[in-house]
Formats: sequence, structure tokens, C-alpha cells
Amino acid sequence: MNDPARVPVIAAVGQAIERDEPVGPIDLAERAARAALEAARGLAPRIGLVSVVGILSPVGPSPAGDLSARLGVEPARVETTTIGGNTPQWLVNRAASEIAAGRLDVALVAGAEAMRSSWARGATGQPPVAAASSSAADSVVGDARPGVGAAEMGAGLVLPAHLYAMFESALAARQGRSFATHRSELGRLMAPFTRVASGHPTAWFRQERSPEEIATPSPDNRLVAEPYTKLMTAFLGVDQGAALIVCSLEAARASGMDDGAVFVWSGADVNDVWFPTARPDLGSSPAIAEAVGAALGANGLGVDDLCALDLYSCFPVAVEMAAEALGVRLDDHRGLTVTGGLPYFGGPGNDYTTHAVATMVERIRTEGGVGLVTGMGWYVTKHSVGVYGSTPPPQGWRLADTGGAQERIDASALPLATRGGEDAVVEASTVVYDGGGAVSGVPVIARLADGSRVAASCAHDGDQREALAGSSLVGTKVRILDDPARYRLTG
Repeated sequence: MNDPARVPVIAAVGQAIERDEPVGPIDLAERAARAALEAARGLAPRIGLVSVVGILSPVGPSPAGDLSARLGVEPARVETTTIGGNTPQWLVNRAASEIAAGRLDVALVAGAEAMRSSWARGATGQPPVAAASSSAADSVVGDARPGVGAAEMGAGLVLPAHLYAMFESALAARQGRSFATHRSELGRLMAPFTRVASGHPTAWFRQERSPEEIATPSPDNRLVAEPYTKLMTAFLGVDQGAALIVCSLEAARASGMDDGAVFVWSGADVNDVWFPTARPDLGSSPAIAEAVGAALGANGLGVDDLCALDLYSCFPVAVEMAAEALGVRLDDHRGLTVTGGLPYFGGPGNDYTTHAVATMVERIRTEGGVGLVTGMGWYVTKHSVGVYGSTPPPQGWRLADTGGAQERIDASALPLATRGGEDAVVEASTVVYDGGGAVSGVPVIARLADGSRVAASCAHDGDQREALAGSSLVGTKVRILDDPARYRLTG
């Protein structure tokens, strides 16, 4: 039986942005956390856990310990996470479970990136803004497995823009679209995101763009990897931070914050087949479907009960997969983001979802209702979902049991090819362009006659490779060479 006083809530949030002065990530996390603590002054002495989302820009071994020292709080535990855009929501789910079980009263979840500052200082030969550290190293929590395996690495498939473009090609082929036609559709999908970002006070790009601007290649909007232009991809060069104070309803009431508290209704965490090449369908995500279904079902909700959505949006295919999993149209009247998404609001490394949760909390606090946030890590790999509401959850906080779903997904992994010298049918492909617009690679993921999968790079070069510009190879037969990480066209 859930104790109503132990229902987890988000008592306060903070967001920070810096466009001009050089800063470090802990500076931004501190600003965001101070904003949250200013709104919930009585909770600082009760903070028992400080969790900092894994920081990609230069930082020491104790970001959570350093942040705690700056804030003057003395938590029993300090921790930072492994890589993953799912980790902010995963941390909320984890803290909510501990609070509901009576093991924790108040947690601070914070994160930041200062890539703008780091890159700017690096360009002039200056070191990054350093954060003095006198703390012991933080505990590291989360799944530490690498995002790609030998198959992907052998084919040069490591950069997110390239792998997500591969997934997009599978989805485009399913819909019978060429890269050019699909790119136009993606412009229409992402334009409303720019409109939302234009009205968000801590968005990096507060400029509304038309579908044509987003989809049309130009000197300022080059093709990155078919079908993606630069304006369709997450923008990492930001200085942004966000913080959440997660606590029990009792703690919020004791600090006078119960009127502004937003309830954490439910959560779910599921992974897709871990390495991309082994996934049965490269254009969909069974794990998102399982996670959102479990999170909503935990308190008897359906998608029509939601007033707001924030679907993780590092690349358009992430949005498309999540919308398909939820059963919502891409032009749903509620919109698919509350921030503007990673290409326009900004993509502060692993920490975007902290901003999404903070913005969702502000939205629900103002308008009421129930909202859903999705987080995604690696290459459509790790998924965490959270449901938030303006009223207490009917059945109390629920972290959905997704163990059975995880077993089914893991069991669906396809075998990987161990030899070459055979023909295969391409199931995903992209054309990668360098900064000057020349073709630099045409990787594929293909299936052999025995059902095994292979990831391979193009063995053609020069004019033969350049002739593939703009072309999808999905459905094409290729010859996998004796080195199974390379292929040639058979025609």
C-alpha cells in the first residue's frame, strides 16, 4: 500500500543558459540548482542524494560532490551517471522509487554542458574553465556498456548522425520515399519544434524556421548524412544547465511547496536490442512502445489522457519512432515537444531530458493535466519514460515492471555474420558528406540469405562512390567482401 505522504513530487526546478561569458558545466549546474533551491528554501537541509547527469565537457571526477560543496548541502550520497540521454529520466524514476519506499526524502537531480565555452576557449588555445575539486570521486551509476560493437565499428558507424540516418532510411523505405521526398517531410515535422523553441526563455535558437529552411540544403545548412541536413540534428555547442528537486509530498508540505508541486505518477525503463546491427527492424523501437505502454498503464492512462508530450528529438527518427510507439500523429494537436527539441532548444549532451522534465513541470503547474517525457540514450538504445501530473496519481507512484518485455526484446536479436563472400540485401543505408559536400562514405546494414546481419562500408571509391550521392540503397543487393565490413554493388 502506498503511503500518500510518500508520493514523489517535483517540488522545484531551475534552468540556466549562458551565451556570452566563459563558464564551466558545474557553474551552470550550480546556477540551475540555486534557482530551484531558491524556490524551495526549506528543502536544502533534507537533501540526501545529489545526482549529476554525466557531463561530456571537461570536468573532474566529482561533479556531484563539487556541486554539493558549492551549494552548501551535505547529502549522504553523491553520484554521476554513465552516458545516455535517458539518464535524467532514469534518475527521476530511481529517486521516486526510493522516496516512495521511505529510503529517501529529498534528491537533487542536476546536469549541464558548457560545450560553447569549451570549444571557444580551445579555438584560442585556452584550457576549458576548470572546476576546483576537493571532493572524493563520485559513485558512477547507470549502464556502462558501449553503444556500438565490433560490427558497427568495423563499418565506421560510430557517429550518432550516421547511425540515426541509417534508421531514418529504413523508415523512409517502409513509406516508399526517396531521400529527397522524405527530407521534405522531415522539414514539416521539425518546423513546429522551432516555433516552440522560439518562445522558450532558455532555448539556444529562439528562431522560428519554415519547413523549407530546415529541409533545403544550403551553405549554412549542409547535408550531413542522408536524409539529414544540419538543421535536423542535435546541436551540442551550448552552455545550458537544469536541476530538479524530487521529494516526498510530506517534505514538500513541510517546506510550504505543496501548492506548486507536480506529482511523479509513473515511470518505465526498457532497452532495445543493444547493438544496432542486430535489431530485427531498424525503423522502429519496440522498447519505446513497451516503455510508454507500461508507464501509462501503471496508472490506468491512455495516450488521450495526456495534455502534453516531450518526445526525445536528437534526430527526427527518434521523434517518429516514439510517435509511432504512442500511436499519435506527427501533427498531433498537442505538439511533440515542450522545449523545442535538441536541434533548436539545444542538445546539452546527456542532460537535455532534465530540461524537458523541468519545462514539463512548469507547464503542468500552470495548465494542469498529465504529461509524458521520453529520454533516449546511445543509438535508440536506452529508454526511460516519465509521467507527471497536477494531481496525485490514482494508484500512487509506480515504476513499471518491464522485466518480461526486456527478455522478449533481448531474445529477438539477430545473429551477426561471421564471414563474407556472399550477397546480402540492404535494409538501411545513408550517404555521408564531408564539409565540402563530397561523399565521404556510404555505409549499409544488410541481411544475408541465412538471416544474419552485417554492417559494411562501401568498397567503391572515386567517381563510383560519388555517383551514390542522394541515393538510398535499401532493397539493393550488394556483395559482402571477404572482409565482412566492406561491400560492393552487384549491378
